[in-house]
Amino acid sequence: MVDERANRLCDGGRGAQRVRPFVSRHGIQHIDWIVHGGVTPNLPVSTSHAPIAIGLRCRKGGTLFEPYVNEPYSDFSDPDNAAAYRDALGSVRSRFTHHPLVIGGKKVVTDRQIESLNPARPTEIIGTVSMADAEAAERALAAAWDAYATWSRLGADERARHLVKLAAILRDRKYELSAWETLEASKNWLEAEADVAEAIDFCEYYARQSVELSKPLPVFSYPGEDNESHLIPIGAGVVIPPWNFPLAILVGMAAGPVAAGNTVVVKPASTTPVVAAMFMQAVEDAGFPPGVINFLPGAGSEVGDVLVDHPKTRFINFTGSMEVGLRIAERAAVVHEAQLWLKRAYMEMGGKDALVVDETADVDAAAAAAVVSAYGFKGQKCSALSRLIVVDDVYDAVLDRVVEAAAALPVGPAEDNVRVNAVISAVQ
Repeated sequence: MVDERANRLCDGGRGAQRVRPFVSRHGIQHIDWIVHGGVTPNLPVSTSHAPIAIGLRCRKGGTLFEPYVNEPYSDFSDPDNAAAYRDALGSVRSRFTHHPLVIGGKKVVTDRQIESLNPARPTEIIGTVSMADAEAAERALAAAWDAYATWSRLGADERARHLVKLAAILRDRKYELSAWETLEASKNWLEAEADVAEAIDFCEYYARQSVELSKPLPVFSYPGEDNESHLIPIGAGVVIPPWNFPLAILVGMAAGPVAAGNTVVVKPASTTPVVAAMFMQAVEDAGFPPGVINFLPGAGSEVGDVLVDHPKTRFINFTGSMEVGLRIAERAAVVHEAQLWLKRAYMEMGGKDALVVDETADVDAAAAAAVVSAYGFKGQKCSALSRLIVVDDVYDAVLDRVVEAAAALPVGPAEDNVRVNAVISAVQ
């Protein structure tokens, strides 16, 4: 079903005959316009002439552009980098505080709170966040739809300007954000910085994609017709990220829809809400209009269910366990009263990853790779090795080397930058 905005766009193009919708995983609706006499529909037109183009990224401040490369990682064997990271940890530790909900750009403090704990020191509260309820979920979704009315009609280059400015802010705060991840998610320095770097890359990537995908695509034209295919946003959706990549996956699942002109309500993982709150501060500092990205920490069984079930939820982006993902898929499939569409639910739900070692393999290299993959971030990721398949001829040799390498892994707090740290919680 095409939403009312698409219908209005179709009506705006005289002679438009047919609208064929297709929705992508990032909340983009694909519209084929079949127009007689060369008359095109009244699609949103940007008023900006900023020099944004594919392959360019924003420098600090969001106004100048240069060729884009993936965000680099730091060399922490450099004493200056190591000292800077320790300084960031100290700075973050001095700023433990409370973080409110953000609904339509307004900060909302609630009576109930979620305490975020340092997994390495479970008695250390690194911050609290307000806890939303069903009524707050209703208001957040309404705020997202209110913002959609304007945000969806901005040109792709205007939306890209916001995203590249957000990337610049995240880049300026890279060590600070990484330090928050070290303390809240128990990630060592490289794992934490890699997560922040990926979040920066997502902003840069989707900014460019939004510009590229805003261009009309030619389709087959019969004599007397000029046919074009356009991509348009579809509405307000819900983003439910995991705790194991608390910034990168959150940003990836939110930036794609927002770049396309949609708006979102973010319900962060309850074990890493402070990192998400830091992201929301960057969103505010980047100048995003109120309501484009809303922040709604809360229990999945309370807030999550309301957002998934709501008839005005257009799409759901989820990363997490298979159990929760299947629950979301089942609930999202129900068409509620006053619901005008089938919800789009996009879910990433873990994995079972195998390494096969045969008699031709370098057993030392295979064992080392197995240990890195299985025990990196304590195996708390969908890409972690969980099955090692070894042929008989080299089984004992590989097993001995894996056991030896695993036993030698250093263990300690993530803030000390050792390989193996605390898991996220006792339940995990």
